[in-house]
Amino acid sequence: MVRVEFLGPIQKDPLELDITNLNELAVLLQKDKELAEWLTNSAVAVNDTIVSSLDVALKDGDKISLLPPVCGG
Repeated sequence: MVRVEFLGPIQKDPLELDITNLNELAVLLQKDKELAEWLTNSAVAVNDTIVSSLDVALKDGDKISLLPPVCGG
């Protein structure tokens, strides 16, 4: 199982999923209309490291974070 966390203004509870790569996660999250709008703009981190490819393999215990763009000062 991997844990998926939604940070910042994404108002979703964390998910525990049995998936093996980020492509599988993208397919699952695109089914949620509220999340779909965040997917194109958000960065993704696996175990606190930003990744740029959905081909990243996942292993049991990994943490995936969706990091939406935010404004700050």
